[in-house]
Amino acid sequence: MQTSENKKLSRLDLFSMATGQIIGVGIMTMTGIAIGFTGRSVNIAYLIAGIITIISAIPQIYIGGTANFLGGQYSQIAVLLGKKVAGIYLYIQLFTTLAISMYTLSFADYFLSLFPGVNAKLVCTIVLTVLVLLHLGGVKQAARLQNVLIVVLTVAIAAYIVLGVGSIQPDYFSNGFMTGGAGGFVLASIYLTFAAGGATYVVNYSAEAKNPTKDIPFVIIASTAAVVIVYAIMSTVAAGVLPVEQVANQPLSVSAEAFMPKTVYTFFVVGGAMFALLTTLNFNIGMIVYPMERACKDGWLPAKFAERNNKFGSAHYILLFLYLIGIVPIWIGLDLNTVANSTVILFTVIRGVMCIAATQLPKKLPELWNKSAFHTSNGKLRILCIIGVLLAALSVVILLVSTSMAQIVGNITILIIAVVASLLINKRVDLKVSYTEK
Repeated sequence: MQTSENKKLSRLDLFSMATGQIIGVGIMTMTGIAIGFTGRSVNIAYLIAGIITIISAIPQIYIGGTANFLGGQYSQIAVLLGKKVAGIYLYIQLFTTLAISMYTLSFADYFLSLFPGVNAKLVCTIVLTVLVLLHLGGVKQAARLQNVLIVVLTVAIAAYIVLGVGSIQPDYFSNGFMTGGAGGFVLASIYLTFAAGGATYVVNYSAEAKNPTKDIPFVIIASTAAVVIVYAIMSTVAAGVLPVEQVANQPLSVSAEAFMPKTVYTFFVVGGAMFALLTTLNFNIGMIVYPMERACKDGWLPAKFAERNNKFGSAHYILLFLYLIGIVPIWIGLDLNTVANSTVILFTVIRGVMCIAATQLPKKLPELWNKSAFHTSNGKLRILCIIGVLLAALSVVILLVSTSMAQIVGNITILIIAVVASLLINKRVDLKVSYTEK
């Protein structure tokens, strides 16, 4: 069942969803670590990180601007790289559903810091139930919630910036700038791409977008640029209100406490973090639906899962599955943090895979590629994709150095499971046409 046009996602809806995905609680911790790398030049490092992120996203923009892939990245990989690679991607994606439980528990932790004594499992159940019910009512309802959450999140960020700018020390550029030299600055810039990334996942909402081939490429660039500029300003405050040694490798709360009134500080640290988690959680619930739905129709997963509700047009069986994946571990007390975090390296690798997929546009979709607003010469396409692969490889190296051994083993284990599952099941998979011109 197709969503009616008036219930599809507008450019503003997509922008709000992508922005909510980018802004996470990582900004609270990653900024301080980057200050430890490069000191007060962290603001410039954020801007460089944004440029790197957008350059890395260009191959994805080429793909998304050529056709409307109904299953998001899953369909893109299936069409451009074949079903075995698509199967591997899908099964890796399924492991990310465990993050729903992790995000919900993190939200409950912040909530309990405001209201101690409340039952954490009850908080988790209420939050996850409300979000899933909204998605059951149609993706437009979830997008409306995202718009509201972004407004509150914006207020929290604005409070930090407005109250903090006046407290920046006058010796900002003369004391504590580029403390780690050129090497530290480069490391900070690449490290902060993990805070700036995430907008490309909005392609998984292609099936619900009003004008996906135009709006999604725009949203990827615009949301990344907007968030990075805000992050650069926030990091200027974070690095400037106190001596560098006091804020290096510290969360944003350390700098916020120096200039915020107590009530505003509580709202920023707890409220801001809570709403950042909610926007990410809301985005992720919806993002996973569309690749899973196409995979069901192709034969990777039970076909029954792909059924949609006649009234709302929502994939109720998939949403029920996501709800159970999120809530059951919470109620039985199972800690899935290590497993949920053990796809970070793999999805960084997938960024490089998407660059390779983009090189196949002239061969696999020649007519649509030639008509694409983003069409370029084969040579330029190849060069930009090679740059994207190299940037992804560099990010993987940083992750391998900074990630725990348990998570590295987790990534390897998940990859092995995904490869074996893909090889075993692909013979009974029949890829359906999963893209349209617009």
